[in-house]
Formats: sequence, structure tokens, C-alpha cells
Amino acid sequence: KPLDIATTAGATADISGALNTLPGTQKVGESGRLFVRGGAGYETKTFIDGMAVLNAYSSSAPSTPSRGRFSPFMFKGTSFSTGGYSAEYGEALSSALILDTKGVGIDDRGDIAIMSVGGSYSHNKSWENSSLSAKVEYVDISPYVGLIPQEIEWKQAPKTISANYAYRIKTSETGILKVYGNLDRSILQLARPKIDDENIKQSFALENNYQYINTTYKEVLNDHWLIRGGVSFTRQQEDINVDDIMVDQEDKGIHAKVVLENEISNQVSLRFGTEILTNEFREDIKENQLDIATLTYGQVLSASFVESEQYWSNNLATKIGVRSTYSKLTNSWRLDPRLSLAYKTGEYSQMSFAFGEFHQDAQSQWLKVNDQINPEKAAHYILNYQIVKDKRTFRIEGYYKAYDDLVKFDGQNLYNPNVYTNTGNGFAKGIDVFWRDSKTLKGTDYWISYSYLNTERDYLSFSETGIPSFASKHNVSVVYKKFFQSIKSMVGATYSYTSGRYYHNPNIEGFQNSQTKGYQDLSLNISYLMRSNVIIHGSVTNVLGFKNIFGYEYGEARNNDGLYNERAITQPAPRFLFLGIFITLSKNKGMNQMPNL
Repeated sequence: KPLDIATTAGATADISGALNTLPGTQKVGESGRLFVRGGAGYETKTFIDGMAVLNAYSSSAPSTPSRGRFSPFMFKGTSFSTGGYSAEYGEALSSALILDTKGVGIDDRGDIAIMSVGGSYSHNKSWENSSLSAKVEYVDISPYVGLIPQEIEWKQAPKTISANYAYRIKTSETGILKVYGNLDRSILQLARPKIDDENIKQSFALENNYQYINTTYKEVLNDHWLIRGGVSFTRQQEDINVDDIMVDQEDKGIHAKVVLENEISNQVSLRFGTEILTNEFREDIKENQLDIATLTYGQVLSASFVESEQYWSNNLATKIGVRSTYSKLTNSWRLDPRLSLAYKTGEYSQMSFAFGEFHQDAQSQWLKVNDQINPEKAAHYILNYQIVKDKRTFRIEGYYKAYDDLVKFDGQNLYNPNVYTNTGNGFAKGIDVFWRDSKTLKGTDYWISYSYLNTERDYLSFSETGIPSFASKHNVSVVYKKFFQSIKSMVGATYSYTSGRYYHNPNIEGFQNSQTKGYQDLSLNISYLMRSNVIIHGSVTNVLGFKNIFGYEYGEARNNDGLYNERAITQPAPRFLFLGIFITLSKNKGMNQMPNL
């Protein structure tokens, strides 16, 4: 729920930040994205009301974390699948993040946020059968950068202005039409000393413009049939300047889908649908204002799926599905079977098994050079046991993922299309454990998650099979939240530990031959209900100031000692401090509603 995300210490109200405290995820502090069960960040795809989102994260400087573009308070709930998900969702090798927007609003209200990093205003206007919500936000990190010592020399600290809106209308007693949109513009600029000569600084500047809109419709046709579908459009324009080199990119896509659901009986249901996904990419490269290269590709995917749920008894249920996809770019078909089975072992417990095959097109940075690269493939095998009783949840899950057809190339010839193949492969296997308890301690909600991961890959420019640099073997999170009625405050704490990650050190023999120290973070937050419509919220990450290192960068040539110079990849600053005042103004119910953080 949105409140889960907002009150999780260390997440700073970012959806991915909160989900990174759940089992199956790995902390990759220099990225900020979701890395799931040995999968890279691009292997997690985001869907809003079932419609695909391209570029769901904000742009950032090299080796600095990004945030999700979407506010959790625009959604009624967040569903996060770490594998074996429905045949309805494709183009995601590892994970699907499914966001469902709210229904028709029932009140007129405004929300004002005054923050240490900017401000925002949101408003909801309701009518008898419809509502319109909109939000405008301005974020400027400059004050924070001025107060907290930085590892980065910012010439222009990150600055973003964004707006989102949602219009919802009931078209009938059972039908609803939703229109959701998000716009934002961000800029940043920094200077970094070169590894081989700290007296020479490299300039990096970025300007990003982003638009996303989707329209969805759902209607119950009769006692047995339901129809839903929609269309989404994403467009991202990004200008990057690195010294005298300018890179202008445009990435845009359309997703259109229609789905029919049929309740054949109390024991059997059927879901089937079809969709089209398009993606157009263009990159223009200039040096000293002279045209160097233009790289483009265009993709059209046509997909259909069918899925059936069967309830064989009160204790046994199965879901069987298949997804078929045609790629216009490579003129190829692929078929992905999906299967899951759940057996109720007791009144509050069950076991389940899931299997599925998943494909995903290669990343834009490779397709722009060779658009005939085939999609990458993963097969998931998952066994799960869980028990949910009296506001307590225990869950343990084992999994195995087999990767095939991964992109592989010669790292010395990145712009030669002939060096790209689909000969890469790998595996990921592990165990996830989760415990959540909202009852034992009065006014307290806490959860503990642990993930064990064993993974190896031979892909990209790897010279041999090795552990990817984003993968960590052990991940632990402990999240604690307590509401103190006497002081009208909710206090939260999150402790995270991630074991060291492997990286390649060219100064010693072997491949992926070194390991960083473990990552640690203790974050705190507090929300004080000053009045019924005013909340003061403060948070600080990495309270104890752990110096976390995520890997190392190396120079281009050996120094006088015959070694490559190295530079640690660290956090931009040891801590992030946040303070905000959130005020709700409600016309319908006076000033007695909880504000949106």
C-alpha cells in the first residue's frame, strides 16, 4: 500500500526503495533500481493499469542512484512479482512491477508539501461519477548539496519539475474509464577528475524530458464476461554532453492491449488477450558540433496470450497459460509457457510451484548497433511455502533461473555490429525468507527478509563465466514501524546489509577476482501528526555514516608502477537528510483528513 512505501525508513517514499527491503531483491546503491534474483535492473518491467511503461526511472549521473518517476500515492496498490508471473505480462526476464491507479475519488481536497528539497501541490476534484486529480512538483537538490559534503563536484545539482494527472469516470454501474499521465523535465551537471590525471576534469551534463500517458477501460459485460484494455504512450528525449561530445537520444513506444475474462463456472475461469508494443529509438552523436554517427532501430512486437485458472477442490488450484510473440525486427516467433500450482496444506498455509519461460528484447544500447540481435531468455522454477495468520506472515521460497541467448560481444569494438551474438548464458538460484508481524507488539509493524543468491553469467564482454558485478550473495533487511499515540508520531527504522559484490581488478590475475566490503545502512524516519490535517515528516539515511563502496573504476593505461589507477564507486554523500511539512485542505470534510506524504 502507499502508506507502506511512505513510512519505510530509507525508501524516501520511492516505490523501488521500499521494495528493495523485500526478499529477492539486491541492494545496488549506485543504481537505485530493482535488481531481482540475479537479474539486472533492465530485467524488471513496470506496468500501470496493465499498460507497459518505458524508462520508468528518472535519469541520473554515472554511478549515482535514480528514483522511480511515479508517486506511490497515485496508486491504490503495488504488486511486485519476483518471478513466474502471469502470461499476460511479457518483455520482462526477471520481474514485473504492477501499479494500479485509484478509482473515482470521493472528496474535494488539496495537498500542499513544503520540503527541504522543493515543494508540490496536488488537488482532487470529484463529481457524481467522475474525478480529476493533478499534482505539480518542483525538486531542487541544491540546498541539500550546499549543506552536506559531496563526493561529486556538482556544477548544477539535480533539478526536476514534474506534473501528473488522473481522470476517472464511471461509464456505467460496472464500467470505468481512466486516463493517467506523467510529465517531467530534469537537468544536472557535474565535473569529475579523470582517473589517470586528477588535474583534468571531465564535464558531464544531462537534460531529460519525459512524457507518459495511458488510457484504460474496464467493463463487466454480463454475469460471466469482463472486457478491459487500453493504450499507453511513452516518450523520452535525453541530451547528454561529455566534454565536447554531444549525444541526443529519443526513445518512444506505444502499447495497446485488449483482454477478455470469462468466469466459466465457480471452478474454472479463462483469460485471453492480444497486444501490440512498438519501440522507436534514435541516437545522434556529435563531436565539436560535427556529426559523427546516427544510430536507430524500430521494433514492433505482436503478442497474444491465453490463461486458465482451475479450482479442483477447496485445497488445490492451478493456472496454465501460454504467451505467443512475433518480432517484426528479427522476423521470429517465440512461445512462452507458464504454469503455477497451489495446494492448501492447512487452514492458514499453502504450498505452491511455478514454472515459466520469459523473453525480452536486448537493451537499446546494443540494438542500436545491431538490430538483429535475438531476444534474451530466462526460465523460472519456483517452490514456495507460506502461512498467513493473525496479521503475521511467514514465507519461504526457493528458485532456479536458467538464462540463455544473452547478448555477448567484444568490449573493444562496441560499434561493430558483427561482434554481437546471443551466445551468452547463466543461472541464478537461491532462497528467500520473509517474516512480517503486525500483531505481537502493540502499535508495531515489522518485517525481516533474507535472500541467498548464487549466480554466474557469461555475457556482455565477460572473458569467461563469472559473478555479475551487481549480484550479492546475502541480503538482509529489517524494517520496524511503531505508532506512539501519546506523541502522535510514527517512528520507523530500517537496517540493511548486503554482502560484498565481485568486480574485475585488472591489476591482479583472474576474472571478477576481487570483492568489495559488505554494504550497511541504518535509516530512520519520524512522522508527527501536528494537527489532523498537518504532518511533519523527517528522515535520514545511513545514520551511522557507513562508507559503502559499490565497486571500482580503472584508468585507461598503466602508470609508472605498471598498474592501472583505480577509483572507488561510492555514494554521492554519506547521508541524505529530508524534512517536509504536508498539509491537507479538504472542502467536503473540513480539515480532518490525513495528508498525503
